[in-house]
Amino acid sequence: MNSLSLEVDDPHAVEFAAFEPSRGFWREVWRRFRKRKLAVAALGLVGCMALVAVLAPVIVGTKPIVCRYKGQLYFPCLGYFKPEWEESEAFTKDRIRKKYSQNLKKRDSESWAIWPLVYQDPYRQVEEGEWPDLPANPIHDQGRPSRYNWFGTTPQGVDVFAEMVHGTTIALLVGFVSMGIASAIGITLGALAGYFRGWVDMVISRLIEIVMCVPQLVLILALIAILDKPKIWHIMAVLGLTSWTNIARLIRGEFLRLREMDYVAAARALGVRRPRIIFRHILPNGLAPVLVPISFGVAGAILTESGLSFLGFGAPPPNPSWGTLLNSARENLNNWWLVVFPGGAIFLAVLAYNLIGEGLQDAIDPRLQGGRQA
Repeated sequence: MNSLSLEVDDPHAVEFAAFEPSRGFWREVWRRFRKRKLAVAALGLVGCMALVAVLAPVIVGTKPIVCRYKGQLYFPCLGYFKPEWEESEAFTKDRIRKKYSQNLKKRDSESWAIWPLVYQDPYRQVEEGEWPDLPANPIHDQGRPSRYNWFGTTPQGVDVFAEMVHGTTIALLVGFVSMGIASAIGITLGALAGYFRGWVDMVISRLIEIVMCVPQLVLILALIAILDKPKIWHIMAVLGLTSWTNIARLIRGEFLRLREMDYVAAARALGVRRPRIIFRHILPNGLAPVLVPISFGVAGAILTESGLSFLGFGAPPPNPSWGTLLNSARENLNNWWLVVFPGGAIFLAVLAYNLIGEGLQDAIDPRLQGGRQA
């Protein structure tokens, strides 16, 4: 604490203390969170995973990042995110899709392209002569890691590194989309139950108990059996619609406590409308405990999707998935690279989110950290 001494006519010196402004709650949480080195490292790992997911077509692929064809610029690599973004009348008419490296120059000698860092495809086998000095990807038991295929290949000859990089997008989407749905439902219903109490609380509490009795896996398998062409978005929706109960219960408890605070009573006395009191005044102060189950929920969603893909019920082809790679190793356990690399990625991703959740838990409530050290 800094102090400032002033000389005055009075023989006694008057000392004024210059107090620093108090930190806000979230700044204090971040300060405590940064002290946990493992949690910060885990947050950095998740950030790297997000960067890989966004830049996956730039890191590895067989479609140009950007190319100039017949005087026009195109971005074929965006087709990895959504096939419609690759559609082009010129490409379809001249039949140059899929093997741009061979067909671009044949159709237009003045064309040029910027290629990904690694020329491999997450959906198919790279053939002989498709890329200069690059042999065909080996198949069956011959696809061990090599200088051309860093993580080896699947029995079908698909590069494992390419599937791992593009599978990061599926892993992150499953976690964030499913928990985004769960958070929206849980926060809204929990806020209504905790603020209004009475019959509203009773109805929502019974709904929470009913949803908690529904097993996620059985519901997902039933949905896959009903739908003709299930998509990964259906799995995300089911995970989100069945994962909001813990969030709702935490928000409900926070609202039951915060609605009796003086600032809420003052807002009511001033005539502030209920929606504004709920979502503007109470909710920001009650969100902190919810971050912990959201972090753990993202890890659980990734683990569930990987387990479903391992059983053959996950992301449908041609979507690359870490669990699908593990599934391809079941027929031949000698292909150790199909177990080590995707299994290690799943382990690190789940561990990272769990470490972040634990770090948030200790940062939000320092008493827990003190109890653990004791």
